[in-house]
Amino acid sequence: MVNKEFRSPVYNIIAVPFEKIIPNTYNPNNVAPPEMRLLYDSIKEDGYTMPIVCYHVKSSDKYVIVDGFHRWRVMRDCPDIYEREKGMMPVSIIDKPLSGRMASTIRHNRARGTHDVDLMSNIIKELYELGRSDAWISKHLGMDRDEILRLKQITGLAALFRDVKFGQAWRPGEDVVPDEGASDSEKTHTICTLGND
Repeated sequence: MVNKEFRSPVYNIIAVPFEKIIPNTYNPNNVAPPEMRLLYDSIKEDGYTMPIVCYHVKSSDKYVIVDGFHRWRVMRDCPDIYEREKGMMPVSIIDKPLSGRMASTIRHNRARGTHDVDLMSNIIKELYELGRSDAWISKHLGMDRDEILRLKQITGLAALFRDVKFGQAWRPGEDVVPDEGASDSEKTHTICTLGND
């Protein structure tokens, strides 16, 4: 087996026609209008100093955005930028399966903007449906178990909890006290749904 030396995608930037670049369906990152204006001003004054990161779908010759949606949006929404750039965008390509691309999007975005909770919970749902475990999600998205659990709860899908070990049912008038001496594998998550009185 030949060991191929790793080369960062940033060393292979290509110019791609804007019309071939499409947003992904899962990006939970939001940028407020003042920051979008600042991004426009930055691109207007300095040009595109960072490429957008895409996955190339060879069958359709489309480039799906992994990171850089808002830089793409500036070109889409600002004809002056589109014209100046001659309809071309700098693109760095990564070749990963969908779950890897989702994880890359989250890693790129965690330090910027804010994540829409509903979209984040949908990403957790999609990753789970792709067979990714809580441990995989935690490692690749930089989330702790409680955050993953909360996002799973938002989707309301029972299938997301099939690997969660539940404690005894709670009964009115009883207090649930966790066993401090339990090992991590014996600890349980207690989920309580309050009904209507």
